[in-house]
Amino acid sequence: MAGVAIVTDTTHYMPRDLARARGVQQVSLYVSWGEEAFRESEIADYDAFYERLRSGREMPSTSQPSIGDFLAVYEPLLEAGQDICSIHLSGGISGTFGAATQARALLEERGLSERIETIDGETACGGLAGVVLAAAAAADGGAGLATVSERARRAREALDIWFCVDTLEFLQRGGRIGRAQAWLGGALRVKPILSLGSEILPVERVRTAGRAFERMVEYMTSLHDRGADGWIVQHIQAAEQAERLVERGRELFGSEPLFVSEVGPVIGVYTGPGLLGVGGLPARFLSPAG
Repeated sequence: MAGVAIVTDTTHYMPRDLARARGVQQVSLYVSWGEEAFRESEIADYDAFYERLRSGREMPSTSQPSIGDFLAVYEPLLEAGQDICSIHLSGGISGTFGAATQARALLEERGLSERIETIDGETACGGLAGVVLAAAAAADGGAGLATVSERARRAREALDIWFCVDTLEFLQRGGRIGRAQAWLGGALRVKPILSLGSEILPVERVRTAGRAFERMVEYMTSLHDRGADGWIVQHIQAAEQAERLVERGRELFGSEPLFVSEVGPVIGVYTGPGLLGVGGLPARFLSPAG
């Protein structure tokens, strides 16, 4: 097997069948509830997880993959003759990218590190998925490691992602609130809208769920207006709202979304149930020619 393998982590939350079809390899983050620790990749029942998060007194914690977890994915790919483009959630909110870079450094003494490119995706969820799919498209077209990595970086520059949450409570409890710290207090009684880049960034606050939904439609319109026609919708325990957003997106773009999916536990710990998000990038990045 030759060519370039695409490796990412479990916080992309694209449908598993899609990731499998595109040949994307992944390294799992972890969720711990007291003495119980789980690989995120092994948590299948999101409904049960979010019910426990909503009702439980104890806040779960999350942790990055170990260096050994990365080596366990990298080494078989290298042995099979593949180079590796490894793209991960923002280093500003997780040490995952750092662990990937350390794993690459450990392979230097074996002369293998030059066959691995690690990239800080500076995003997560649908944003990370979009960057990964762009890299996979370049790899499918036979591009080499440098070109695949450049495609990923260009796709990231062209990407935007926004999401609304019911409350900042979970971000505050989990210590991932970032610049939205300034919104605490009264903001807990409104609907925060945020973007996801190198950190979680506050965009605006609205008063009602209805207004939050309409603002997501307006953000979707801005994606359309600047040519970001590869669009994605994600949610947490908000399937009905997500489908309504997809309906509006079909009218706007005249196309189906790249995918619709539910965000999983590692990110969901910090946002809580009720998240609704939209993101996009130009669809040209998702073809082999780019």
